[in-house]
Amino acid sequence: MTPFGEAVRRLRAERGVTQRQMAGALGVSPAYLSALEHGNRSEPSWEFIQRVIGYFNIIWDEAEELQKLGGLSRPKVTIDTSALTPKATEIANKLASAIGRLDGEALAEIGRLIDASATQPESGKSRTVSRRRKRKPC
Repeated sequence: MTPFGEAVRRLRAERGVTQRQMAGALGVSPAYLSALEHGNRSEPSWEFIQRVIGYFNIIWDEAEELQKLGGLSRPKVTIDTSALTPKATEIANKLASAIGRLDGEALAEIGRLIDASATQPESGKSRTVSRRRKRKPC
């Protein structure tokens, strides 16, 4: 199951909607919706995500979260490390071979490390970023 599929399934359950009902309203087959929920389809298109948001009448943060989950729901991921360091290639390969054996706690820790690194400024840009953050608004 993908993060998007899990979210759609949760929304359907909370609102008492079957796959058949939702699929009919969105103009897709129940088989497509089932495959999307189970991660047997590629990530949903932006247009499809918007239809789901409209169908459930989702606004603001919840809609933004669903859009984010849609982008994180590619069941077959390719990581191109050709322009990166040998260590990056090593880590990508280790992750690919081990991901099926990692438990929820290990996956959460890896996610936290990635999220923390995304908030750090790139090397060489840290001075500019930190100065901008320290300025007070006019």
